[in-house]
Amino acid sequence: MSSTPALRPRVVVIGAGIVGCSLADELTARGWTDVTVLEQGPLPAPGGSTSHAPGLVFQTSPSRTLAAFARYTVEKFSSLQVDGVSCFDQVGGLELATTPERLAELHRRAGYATAWGIRGEIVGADRCKELWPLIDRSVVLGGFHTPDDGLARAVLAARAQLDRATGRGARFLDRHTVTGIEQAEGRVTAVVTDRGTFPADHVVSAAGFWGPVIGRMAGIDVPLQPLAHQYARTRPLPDLAGAEAEASKPILRFQDRDLYFREHHDRIGIGSYAHRPLPVDPFAVLPYDAARARGMEMPSSYPFTEEDWAPSWEDCRRLLPALRATEIEEGFNGVFSFTPDGMPVLGESRQLRGFWLAEAVWVTHSAGVAKAVAEWMVDGRASVDLHECDLTRFEDAQRSPAYVRERGSQQFVEVYDVLHPLQPMEHPRPLRVSPFHARQERLGAYFLEGGGWERPHWYEANAPLVESLGPLPERDAWSARHWSPVVAAEARATRERVALYDMTPLRRLEVTGAGALSFLQRMTSNNLRKKPGAVTYTLLLDESGGVRSDLTVARLAPDRFQVGANSPADLDRLLRYAPRDVHIRDITSGTCCIGVWGPLARDLVQPLTRDDFSHEGFGYFRAKETYIGHVPVTAMRLSYVGELGWELYTTADLGLRLWDTLWEAGRAHGVIAAGRSAFNSLRLEKGYRSWGTDMTDEHDPYEAGLGFAVRMDKDGFVGQDALQGLAARTPARRLTALLLDDPAAVVLGKEPVHVDGTPAGYVTSAAYGYTLGRCVAYAWLPVLPTGTGVHVDYFGEKIPATVCDEPLFDPEMNRIRR
Repeated sequence: MSSTPALRPRVVVIGAGIVGCSLADELTARGWTDVTVLEQGPLPAPGGSTSHAPGLVFQTSPSRTLAAFARYTVEKFSSLQVDGVSCFDQVGGLELATTPERLAELHRRAGYATAWGIRGEIVGADRCKELWPLIDRSVVLGGFHTPDDGLARAVLAARAQLDRATGRGARFLDRHTVTGIEQAEGRVTAVVTDRGTFPADHVVSAAGFWGPVIGRMAGIDVPLQPLAHQYARTRPLPDLAGAEAEASKPILRFQDRDLYFREHHDRIGIGSYAHRPLPVDPFAVLPYDAARARGMEMPSSYPFTEEDWAPSWEDCRRLLPALRATEIEEGFNGVFSFTPDGMPVLGESRQLRGFWLAEAVWVTHSAGVAKAVAEWMVDGRASVDLHECDLTRFEDAQRSPAYVRERGSQQFVEVYDVLHPLQPMEHPRPLRVSPFHARQERLGAYFLEGGGWERPHWYEANAPLVESLGPLPERDAWSARHWSPVVAAEARATRERVALYDMTPLRRLEVTGAGALSFLQRMTSNNLRKKPGAVTYTLLLDESGGVRSDLTVARLAPDRFQVGANSPADLDRLLRYAPRDVHIRDITSGTCCIGVWGPLARDLVQPLTRDDFSHEGFGYFRAKETYIGHVPVTAMRLSYVGELGWELYTTADLGLRLWDTLWEAGRAHGVIAAGRSAFNSLRLEKGYRSWGTDMTDEHDPYEAGLGFAVRMDKDGFVGQDALQGLAARTPARRLTALLLDDPAAVVLGKEPVHVDGTPAGYVTSAAYGYTLGRCVAYAWLPVLPTGTGVHVDYFGEKIPATVCDEPLFDPEMNRIRR
């Protein structure tokens, strides 16, 4: 292992835009003062996205992490001044609805705001007119007003933080073009520029849309696509004549037409996402001086395309009639960054230790991202969950230039769209399919997508089963999207007979070698020192005891384990710490898995194998390598749905034969294929957690209800010291099971929960429990007694719910262990 950086490491930040300046400020504030920030353009406005950013800061987001970033950005920038001028104008924000669908979406956004602790309220059309007198009251149905949002003066905020960081010892060098990244023994050692070489223990790429260029120098893939976005300013408006303040009205969003507005004294600035995507090749962006020589104001400012603007200008004039008396004075197409999922790309590369990314970050989230990355670098972890932003989150199939360009462009199109939580991408599909895909299509599978995989959510072949269910509660239009009553039939068939579930997309790792057991014992919380054939549910913790992931570890031989993991980040973490006598391989793509679950699962499987699949011969949480018909399988007696059954793994080439074997044998038992919607309903009835949704590294195992997976009496494991004493304490919060009181009510997740009329937490996962006849919701809440009544805010309606003991279904575990 290479030597670690010194106590006060040398840090080189590439890029002096808002992210680089914010990061230098955050690092030096934490005592890392040997910081050099390199910038190819002139300071304080070097010509990247920061230099042209209109500065809108809307804090509300479906992502709790992005909301936290934005909240900190508002807090920090509000405290900064340069020459007596504030770096943030807290004029508020106003999002307008001109359609019933958008008004409903604003109610949902208001729920996000409440859940994440952001002030906001739904207001009527008259109040919208008061806040923005220039709008045409007749076209507006209502709005969402957020009084703490506002306008960031991005260049000024960058300068303020530059000055603070410089005062603590950092240096900022402009006109330094990075030409190379030096490395030795897997660690970064220096940054090479056209004006010299700068030794470094850590290098952070905060280069914005130049990120892929810097990444290539380091040999690191940066999945980022720059796109150009139209921004224009009007000529002076008589209605704004005499305006002394730069802006006095809230920043305005007209999402129904992909537009936003802000004041520039007596002019109005307008941004549009309504035009066609305009992708930019980051390797073709001109340097600052070359761009100026071609008549461009800066490298990130491309010529305004009038033909793209024309339809938006008409929409602007319909909403703001005062614009009919003026014209556009100037406009440009400004370049900024998108990723395949619209989130930033943050973290340290495993392939090149000490090389960090802080890319695809907008001004809105800049200070929050910088704080998180600085915490990560200095303390080893951030104070906010970053799994949505982790640079390792994309699968290999999602990292091709074609994929990044196509999905990045689609993210631009969808910036202001009303997106359902389950809404799949349209292209490129299908990308990844299991060996059973052809059979699933024949059964009428309704596919959604995750991680590039086509995932059946239900099968139309099961529609005839719906008639036997009796009437189901009617769903509202939102919760009925990407749902079918067939889901209820599949859940019932699983509880009463037997069903086949495609579990292929779940990640599988093979861990082998003489040190495999010791390594996994050190990395995880439960005791894995068991005889071959044992399967153990365990946790991957960080040093602070936070739940980084949950794993299912099967010991198949003394030195061979199969690990069921969640994301590419799990593989990355294990590879970072694996000693030389441990070998880790991702076997997901070369294998497949079928879950066979239901009370008749044994009746289906036992005749197909010579091995004993009785309860006595094949106990719960045990594994065997055997044959199902002609197919060699690794069988694990696990159940994520709360019913008897097995996960059956085989190689991808034999997957179709395994499916057909089980299907033919299952006909006599009424077997069905069932999808992920039924799976999610059944797992919530049983109280099984979903990492990344129900818990993250912000939560410890005990408050997440996973203390049973921690063995404090085993030899040292990562996070053990931090957990000392936590089992005996009463936590301040707990992942809490709720049942909605109304049998017809449904919520979907991320809704705020009110206790005694006050926001107290938020829903993580939710689904209708067809066995229970109620919607099940899990929520992070203060510790509440069983039977406590709460209210879940769903599109502005307060839905009663009750705190329940868990598991809600089969608490004695009789159905699984028979």
